[in-house]
Amino acid sequence: MMETLLIIEDEKLLGSELSRHYRQSGWDVILATSLAEAKEILLKKSIEPLLIISDMNLPDGNALDFMEHIKKNTGRKIASKEDGSRANYGMIAEWLFLTGFGSVPDSVRALRLGAYDFLEKPCDLAHLDLIVASAARSAVTQRRVIDQTKNGYRRYTPDAYAGHSRQAQEIRQLLTRLTQVPFSALVIGGESGTGKGLTARILHYGGHRAQQPMIEVNCAALPRELLESELFGHEAGAFTGASTRHRGLLEQADGGTLFMDEIGEMPLDLQSKLLKAIEDHKVRRLGGEKEINVDVQIVAASNRDLEQMVNEGRFRADLYHRLSVFRVNLPPLRDAVEDLDELVPLFIAEYNAKAGRQVKVISDEVWNKLKKHYWPGNVRELRNVIERCVLLSEGPLFPVQWLQLPGQEIKFFNTGGEPCVKTGVSEPGIFLPLDGSMALDDMDKFIIKTALERADNNLTAAARALGATRETLRYRVRKYNLIIVD
Repeated sequence: MMETLLIIEDEKLLGSELSRHYRQSGWDVILATSLAEAKEILLKKSIEPLLIISDMNLPDGNALDFMEHIKKNTGRKIASKEDGSRANYGMIAEWLFLTGFGSVPDSVRALRLGAYDFLEKPCDLAHLDLIVASAARSAVTQRRVIDQTKNGYRRYTPDAYAGHSRQAQEIRQLLTRLTQVPFSALVIGGESGTGKGLTARILHYGGHRAQQPMIEVNCAALPRELLESELFGHEAGAFTGASTRHRGLLEQADGGTLFMDEIGEMPLDLQSKLLKAIEDHKVRRLGGEKEINVDVQIVAASNRDLEQMVNEGRFRADLYHRLSVFRVNLPPLRDAVEDLDELVPLFIAEYNAKAGRQVKVISDEVWNKLKKHYWPGNVRELRNVIERCVLLSEGPLFPVQWLQLPGQEIKFFNTGGEPCVKTGVSEPGIFLPLDGSMALDDMDKFIIKTALERADNNLTAAARALGATRETLRYRVRKYNLIIVD
């Protein structure tokens, strides 16, 4: 692909020589002999060069003033595009300045404004070629990063939270409002698989920090010592095995967002240290002597009831109140079954594209089974079910035999090796997905809740059905904040 090079030079001989040389090198060269002409090219004609080579002093002004003006105006132009992006990226081009009267203040200002290099005339053409090649690589890299950011923003708009139920519409409206305010912290609640990770990305890529990094950490996946090191970083020699300095996740997320999933699993002593870092906007690496300033937006998520954990002394009240500036509670799929009408075709189209399948027809039998299912694993479980069915499909018809949900016929083999058929409805059991879509605590809660419902909320009868003592069941009922009749 031929990239555009803009040369701003009032010396006709030098301008013509540079134009001819770089056209021969494969550039699409545009020559401007004044800043007014260059302004028309960049602003009115909307040409976006990859590289700009400019004389410092031109008849109608100073090129550094012109560079500052262009960056501000092209930034507003990009921000006004109707692509969902509100970030001010500026014009993605590297600037090289050539001058016969170089000075230290000019060179310092040029670099402060973001110029790639500042060269004095006469400049050896071979040397200039090296700098041009390096500047072009830098500009290409910047454009790729910006494109990825914009694509991430377009992918994670509030509309990415699919569904036409009342709950889904309310969530989208809330997310739209939250992306318009610079909040410092937020808590996302909801069962496993309801879309907490998606919600966090919508808040980041739709907000004012979209250009900055989004760092994610699962607090339940790391042991206490490793979690502390990952969050706050460490200096070389801070502990056995710390051979090099490590920047913590809070540092890495500086200016952006730190998404802390399953924050309810964080040990109490680390909660205290995290609260201090959030309040002071400073972190100290393990083994370090100085504090490092950080500006981080915290998005915390948990499938537990953090308020209940605070009441039980298992989560710090001060950290909870600091994090819960805003709360977003995601509904379980069983409470918004009508969203299946939108989610199922969406997931089918996704896995059709990934696996090269052509599933298009969904029978009434499939819809009935999907809408009668309890969905303990929520949207994550639904996605896994759709993926399995699409991958094992053999035509345009959605294969009902691979749903494997309660109520559909499932083939088993008896002791003689002959197949027999059982139905999930006739079995006095409980169906749980073993595909990673449901956490162990959620399974425990679901089993206890189901047993209580079948026993008309009678604790003694439910304990007998589960083969547990009343005391054990009572403890778990309190843990999961369930209602009982004793």
